[in-house]
Amino acid sequence: MGKIKLNNIRLHAWHGCLKEESIIGSDYRVDVEVEGKLDHPAQTDELRDTIDYVHLNNIVKEEMAIKSKLLENVAQRILNRIFDEITLVDWAQICVSKINPPIGGDVESVTVCLTQER
Repeated sequence: MGKIKLNNIRLHAWHGCLKEESIIGSDYRVDVEVEGKLDHPAQTDELRDTIDYVHLNNIVKEEMAIKSKLLENVAQRILNRIFDEITLVDWAQICVSKINPPIGGDVESVTVCLTQER
């Protein structure tokens, strides 16, 4: 078993319940952590044998580009695609953070984390 982490993927997206959020957008941060059997690719040194972190990053970018009201919805869509497209993943956690959320206070970010296993 092994882990692959993509830390602090920075994006601009249009999620939120406020009309302005879907027009102006906000800055987001996404963290991805996956677990799977990495002993075989450690021996073969072949990309086809491992969990491709470029593929993970592309899933995040594509799903973040689709407007949603809730961060929970975005995180679940990312998880769904990871498990649908990357069979080597046995466990995953996705954390989606909205930077400087419009909640009427001095808040650096708000984060939603979802975890799933096969």
